[in-house]
Amino acid sequence: MGSRGDDVDGANWIAPAIALLIGYLAGSIPFGVLLVRLAGAGDLRAIGSGNIGATNVLRTGRKGLAVATLVLDAAKGAVAVLLVSRLWPHSELVSDEMIAAAGGAFLGHLYPVWLRFQGGKGVATYLGLALAMHWPCGVVFAAVWISALLITRFSSVGGMSAAVMAPVTAALYGLFSLAILFLVFTLLLLWKHRSNLERLLAGTEPRVGSGG
Repeated sequence: MGSRGDDVDGANWIAPAIALLIGYLAGSIPFGVLLVRLAGAGDLRAIGSGNIGATNVLRTGRKGLAVATLVLDAAKGAVAVLLVSRLWPHSELVSDEMIAAAGGAFLGHLYPVWLRFQGGKGVATYLGLALAMHWPCGVVFAAVWISALLITRFSSVGGMSAAVMAPVTAALYGLFSLAILFLVFTLLLLWKHRSNLERLLAGTEPRVGSGG
């Protein structure tokens, strides 16, 4: 018969698994689709690029809805991480449960079960997760995103630039477990932006405000 300590060690996966589920459920809420539908503007997935994020919401002509989508997509990731950090408090800055919740939230946004796993590209949710996990990383993410967007007027360039800087920033702060997590997020985000990369190389990527 195993000892009590063995039983406790064997149950170490339970809290991260629950945190992962919490994160996924929060991250999979398609705020863009819901807000556009509630506003009577139709199905967001049939508009513009078909993406469920704030940039495509902007193509409906509803700037307020686009801002609300960006804020809510960022907030759902942050809320998941902060909730899990309260449920399972740890002395370390970044706990296993927080990492699991962040991973779940990001995957939930990219691959929501409610939309047959056809989700967004993850930039706003990545921002919210970075702010919740280590706010200086989130501030750098936001600064790079906004700067690259203003300079190029390409939403995709802003998001991808910020994502590339996120693991670098975490590593510079000595948060190597967070840097690895962010690197995984960045690779997933770049994969979701592969069509944008193709259009950028072809010179056909629409700029923000161009109406494309």
